[in-house]
Amino acid sequence: MAPDRHDIKLSVNGVSYRRGVESRTLLSDFLRHDLLLAGTHVGCEHGVCGACTVLLDGAPVRSCLMLAVQANGHELSTVEGLATPAGELHPVQQAMHDHHGLQCGYCTPGILMTMTAFLKENPQPSEHEVREALSGNLCRCTGYQNIVDAMLAAAQAMRAQP
Repeated sequence: MAPDRHDIKLSVNGVSYRRGVESRTLLSDFLRHDLLLAGTHVGCEHGVCGACTVLLDGAPVRSCLMLAVQANGHELSTVEGLATPAGELHPVQQAMHDHHGLQCGYCTPGILMTMTAFLKENPQPSEHEVREALSGNLCRCTGYQNIVDAMLAAAQAMRAQP
């Protein structure tokens, strides 16, 4: 039986793509292997760890639980799209750097994407709200305090932006 292929068109980080994909291709695999955007990490492959989080039309989704064909016609944002083209880090990236929230870095892309969406919706979160927003992203290094500190600093930096 021949593989069932579909033509999809989507935008990732502001760049439009048209590709043919097999029906069962996971969005995470499509991003990493077809588009060579390897910043999206795959941890558990069950949607539990959050390492594969990307933004679909601005909302965080687990790319390991979504098929590439489901992204047809949508706008995706990955960690590669956070910094400016000139290399200026997004406030969540800069804060993670400044507050030593990176640790081993495997979970970082998913955390950055989750928190980017969260801070856009909640620009002045409490520490408790940051911890609640982070609860779907597992850091196996277990050092959440620096990540929480970084996200509170990122929120402050984002509020100060024009």
